[in-house]
Amino acid sequence: MVEKTFPKTKVWTTTTPYFEIRNIHFYVNKCGFKIVKLSNLSDKFNDIEELEWFFDFEKIMNN
Repeated sequence: MVEKTFPKTKVWTTTTPYFEIRNIHFYVNKCGFKIVKLSNLSDKFNDIEELEWFFDFEKIMNN
């Protein structure tokens, strides 16, 4: 529904915690995203020293 609402979007991106296995399955197997990076909060925000890991996803649209 979101993709139909914004048909001119070329690339969709999202992020989810690595321990959320159901989210990973949903984005990859149901929505067609690809995992493009494994990162942690300190990669995204320089002032955070936590090591909470996340997967970054990307979906390139065939417009």
